[in-house]
Amino acid sequence: MPEYQHSSMADGRWFNLSLAEQLSNIGSEFERVLSWRKKKKPDLSDRAFVRMHELFDLTVQDPKWQNHRLKELLRLRETINDELFSKNDDQLFDSVKDLQKYFLQYGILARMDS
Repeated sequence: MPEYQHSSMADGRWFNLSLAEQLSNIGSEFERVLSWRKKKKPDLSDRAFVRMHELFDLTVQDPKWQNHRLKELLRLRETINDELFSKNDDQLFDSVKDLQKYFLQYGILARMDS
């Protein structure tokens, strides 16, 4: 088993979270990636990217989402990678606003459910 930065989540706690909570946490890491890129701290941005993908991987492995939602999760991860790696920073910060809104909605929903 790989070594996870989110070790408590990898031990099964992640699977007890709702989809809104999972995507909200992924969105938090996505925001960290962007924040560190804006601050020109590539090492910190890269670490946030690894954590974000770790959470995506855990979500994709969650048995609850082995249905029609799995395709959306995989497409979301692909879209994020395309955005982060196909654009320079100026283009990136303009183009990710829709993704930020997408994750924000899950953050709001997760808060309402808790």
